[in-house]
Amino acid sequence: MALSGPQKTVFQTVGVVVMMGGLAWASVPFYDWFCRVTGFGGVPGVSAVASDDVLEQTVKIRFDGSLNNHMGWEFKPVQREMEVRIGETGLAFYEAYNPTSRPIAGQASYNVTPYQAGAFFQKIDCFCFEEQVLAPGERVQMPVSFYVDPEIVDDREGQYIHTITLSYTFYEIDLPEGYAALETDQPTDLN
Repeated sequence: MALSGPQKTVFQTVGVVVMMGGLAWASVPFYDWFCRVTGFGGVPGVSAVASDDVLEQTVKIRFDGSLNNHMGWEFKPVQREMEVRIGETGLAFYEAYNPTSRPIAGQASYNVTPYQAGAFFQKIDCFCFEEQVLAPGERVQMPVSFYVDPEIVDDREGQYIHTITLSYTFYEIDLPEGYAALETDQPTDLN
C-alpha cells in the first residue's frame, strides 16, 4: 500500500524525529569514547603499565583542583608542580577534606592542557577512576600515577609542549547504598 501525500509527510517527519533523537542519545557516549581514544579535548589516556622508554628530556607537570559549585568538600593538589623525565612514572597526591557533618560522595572529572597533550598523558592509576566517599571531618590524600608518552617528542605539535597542567573537578554524587543509612542518622547540615 502506497502512502499518500499527508501520510508520507507524517511518516517522514516521525522518522526524522526518531533518527535525531537516537543521534542525540548516542552522541554523549560516542563523544566520550572519541575523546578518550584520541586525547581530543585534553582527555588523558589510561595505561595498565608504565612506559618502557624513559628519555632525558623533561616536562613540567602542573596540578590544579577545583570543586563544582554545590560540592561541600575542600580539594587541592598537595604539590602544585613537578618536573619529570618523559616516559618516567610520576606520582602526585591531591587532598580532599569533608568539613560538613554528613558523608559526601564525589566523582572527579579531569583533563589536561594544552589539549594536544591529552594524547600523550597516560594515567596508570588514579583516584578519579572510582567514586570517593568522605565521612564527616575526614581528610584523605588521593594518589595519581602517570607518565608522558615518549612519542610526544616526535609529534608535530607535541614536541613544543614543555608544561602540562592536569586538572580535576569534583562533583557531588549520590551516596552509595551502604552510606545512605549513615546520612539519615546524621544531623542535617545547613551548608
